[in-house]
Amino acid sequence: MPAIMTMLADHAARQLLDFSQKLDINLLDNVVNCLYHGEGAQQRMAQEVLTHLKEHPDAWTRVDTILEFSQNMNTKYYGLQILENVIKTRWKILPRNQCEGIKKYVVGLIIKTSSDPTCVEKEKVYIGKLNMILVQILKQEWPKHWPTFISDIVGASRTSESLCQNNMVILKLLSEEVFDFSSGQITQVKAKHLKDSMCNEFSQIFQLCQFVMENSQNAPLVHATLETLLRFLNWIPLGYIFETKLISTLIYKFLNVPMFRNVSLKCLTEIAGVSVSQYEEQFVTLFTLTMMQLKQMLPLNTNIRLAYSNGKDDEQNFIQNLSLFLCTFLKEHGQLIEKRLNLRETLMEALHYMLLVSEVEETEIFKICLEYWNHLAAELYRESPFSASASPLLSGSQHFDVPPRRQLYLPVLSKVTLK
Repeated sequence: MPAIMTMLADHAARQLLDFSQKLDINLLDNVVNCLYHGEGAQQRMAQEVLTHLKEHPDAWTRVDTILEFSQNMNTKYYGLQILENVIKTRWKILPRNQCEGIKKYVVGLIIKTSSDPTCVEKEKVYIGKLNMILVQILKQEWPKHWPTFISDIVGASRTSESLCQNNMVILKLLSEEVFDFSSGQITQVKAKHLKDSMCNEFSQIFQLCQFVMENSQNAPLVHATLETLLRFLNWIPLGYIFETKLISTLIYKFLNVPMFRNVSLKCLTEIAGVSVSQYEEQFVTLFTLTMMQLKQMLPLNTNIRLAYSNGKDDEQNFIQNLSLFLCTFLKEHGQLIEKRLNLRETLMEALHYMLLVSEVEETEIFKICLEYWNHLAAELYRESPFSASASPLLSGSQHFDVPPRRQLYLPVLSKVTLK
């Protein structure tokens, strides 16, 4: 039996590695099936055959046939692995016309697959892998060999909502690859070049995001756009955040819509984490408008601990995101709000939310709240350390001066210590 299997494996390997004849797609499907559903020696041989094929320098020329004619999704994924392998390891030595051919083929396939909404839903994983292939190509090609990429993708996005939704995913992936994951994968010079290119051309992307947020009635597209925007907020020029209608759009249009509230609050948290002094009024507006909406969505008398324990995943995520927003904003800009007497009540309401959220029995949320209370207590202590003479217990005096900031926070902190 082992001898027969070895012969079959040799036959499959010879046929699949013979690039002088057409690819036997049924044979390839069978070998892939052996890998996923076979056992023992059969599975090992299938793995060996597929590894040899993937490592063949001409394997990528088979990918179009695999993707077009295979009926097996695992075989298609295997074809994409071949493509990814050649992009990562051999792209720089391929002739330009072959690079252009691969690029054109991948773009065409993405457009074809993502233009059909039913196809997008049905083949989500496949399209996701195609998108990653395109991003790998972009890291090699853009901007030098593909200077029009941003205008190309923005232009194509205006032709179809389904295509636009997928293009938002591509832009999000590109942002993550360039700004979040680039360390160690590409040279610092290359990473800087990509970041500069992204910033220089961002106006087109931002206009597209604005257009979708203001005009689209397609909920999945709007959600994809907000998710993409979230990835942009930690690197885009600050004018796009503070000198446009972005903050008010997020708060008034999306924050109180259940489907969008979590991603909107994450966006507002990202903005709240920006540490700059020249946009004080915008931060005040962000805080007051968000608090107004929050009080409508989650009244101050809500039992948040109970609401969390009885809530669905989406509702629990919202409470965690609320804790992150309040913790981030108050750590970065709490003193800005403190200084404005007309906002003292709003500040106390925000702290009341923090107290309520601190009661939630969930470790991550507790850590977030604890981080803020520690920060506040340390800040107050650094400003005015306790001393024996200042303590009524040690001095025997009933009359002592409590620093103004500590006086302000005393009612809140006394409740924290009782919890």
